[in-house]
Amino acid sequence: MRYIILVILCALNLSASAQWWRGDFKKHKRYPQIAQIKDHSLKKFLAAKAPLYKPKVTLVAIPRSQFNLEINERVVMRAAQHNMRFRQYALASYRFSELAQIYVKENRLSEAKWYYLQSILISKQQSDHQHTINNLVSLAMIKADLGDLTQAQQDLAEARDLARTTGRNNDVKMIDGKIKFVQSNKVWLPKSELRYAEAVDVTGKSK
Repeated sequence: MRYIILVILCALNLSASAQWWRGDFKKHKRYPQIAQIKDHSLKKFLAAKAPLYKPKVTLVAIPRSQFNLEINERVVMRAAQHNMRFRQYALASYRFSELAQIYVKENRLSEAKWYYLQSILISKQQSDHQHTINNLVSLAMIKADLGDLTQAQQDLAEARDLARTTGRNNDVKMIDGKIKFVQSNKVWLPKSELRYAEAVDVTGKSK
C-alpha cells in the first residue's frame, strides 16, 4: 500500500513540473512601482489655502447715553477732588472745565456755570491766560442761554481784553464773532427743563 501511494505522489509531482515548464500556470502581472514622494514637507498643502469666509460687518453708531455722561462725571469729579486735596490747582482748574462741559451736554447749565466760575478763579491765579479766555467765552455762552445777555457780553469783553493784551490775535477774532452773535440775537429764550444739582440748590437757598 505504501508503494502505491508513493507512486501516485511521484506521478503528481512530475505532472506539476511539466506544467510549470510548459508555462501552463499564469504569471502574475507586474504593475509599475508607485513613485516615492521625495518632498515630505507640508509646503504644498500650506500653499493651497482654503478660501476664508469673511462675514459682512455693519457698524452701528451708538448714541451718547445719559449713563455714559454720569460715569464721566464721577471720574472727572474724583480727579478734581484728588487735585484739590493735593493742591494741584492747575490740574483742578482743567477738571472743573471738563465737569462744566459734561453738565452743558446734560443741559444742567446752572452747574456748568458754577464750575466754570471756579475754573476761572484758579486759572487767573495760575496766570493760565489761554485757559481763562476759553472759560470766559464758554461761561458767556451759558449765560446767554440762561437769558442773561448783559453778563454774557461782559464776560466776552473781559476775554477779549485779556486776549488782546497777551497778543492772542486769533482769540480776539473768535471773541469778536461771539460778541456779534450775542448782539444779533437780542431775544434769547432760556433753555427749558434745566436741571439743578442739590448742592447748587442748597447754595442758592443759603444766600
